[in-house]
Amino acid sequence: MIATEPAGAAVSRRPSEQDWDAAVAAVRTGLRPGARVLLVCHVNPDGDALGSMLGFAQGLRQLGVESLQCTFPGPLTVPAPLHMPAMDLLVPESEADPAPDLLVTFDAASEGRLGSLVDRLETAEASVVLDHHASNTGFGKVSLVDPYAAATSVVAAELLRRLGVTLDRGIAECLYIALVTDTGSFKFDLTTPEVHELAARLVATGIGVGEISRRIFDNRPFGAIRLFGEVLGRAELDPAAAGGRGLVIAVATLDDLAKHEQPPYVLEALIDSVRCTAEADVALLLKQVAPAEWAVSMRSKGGADVSLIAVALGGGGHRLAAGFTGRGTAAEVISAVRERLAEQD
Repeated sequence: MIATEPAGAAVSRRPSEQDWDAAVAAVRTGLRPGARVLLVCHVNPDGDALGSMLGFAQGLRQLGVESLQCTFPGPLTVPAPLHMPAMDLLVPESEADPAPDLLVTFDAASEGRLGSLVDRLETAEASVVLDHHASNTGFGKVSLVDPYAAATSVVAAELLRRLGVTLDRGIAECLYIALVTDTGSFKFDLTTPEVHELAARLVATGIGVGEISRRIFDNRPFGAIRLFGEVLGRAELDPAAAGGRGLVIAVATLDDLAKHEQPPYVLEALIDSVRCTAEADVALLLKQVAPAEWAVSMRSKGGADVSLIAVALGGGGHRLAAGFTGRGTAAEVISAVRERLAEQD
């Protein structure tokens, strides 16, 4: 496909050769004997954040890095479907090196997504930001952001190549999980020929793509199925919203999770069931994480730019997929989204 400039993007160009050279030079800081390296991805990491980080970590190990930690803000819990090689490198944020020689962040579009680990941007001798969100704020000493990349794993894989890392099965499994989750099994708009070429190189290492796909996309507790049915049964459709293109809204509460005895992570896949509504260009899913706090996911089929809404409300993302943390009642969060959506009519 031919890339077009991301609408409303804070970052609107691909990394230059100078950007890549700066990133390679910064990473080499962590290759010095005795250097301490800290890799950090965003809070509540998804497959791309976690897979990019752990895949990159194994690449650094291949290059001889010995003092290496991986972490993310919040509880050190990873959903079972996202278990992958190099999980042993994960440490709680409380144990993360306070002043590493090299810091590399993954899939975080803003400093806020790093939580209490954000201070490492200042204490680290060198820092590199790897990301693919057009809404990236440009933080970090070296910023390697490609808004045209389908996933952060695409950026991470290219940097590993430039560092001379050879793909092995461990690295490939992590990067493949990252790639397949952020492209929706290669069906989203940024799935370019280059994405399929990268996938081919990863698959060529011998990873079990069938097992990975079943584990991530086709393995759900029966309680989660019942939970999805209940939440979708309450979904609301407003055909007049989004300039007449339609808005579909679903809300999942803590009571829903408790009733069906499900962990919060099962709700991550629910947005896919909401966004397929034929009569709606925009899909909105609220997932309650505290009495007055919501993890909000938004999707667009192209008529609206949901990244503009997310950024305005303190989040980020892409034109067709974005999110933010909403505070207040569900009605108040929905109203805030509606107001900003109406501004695009």
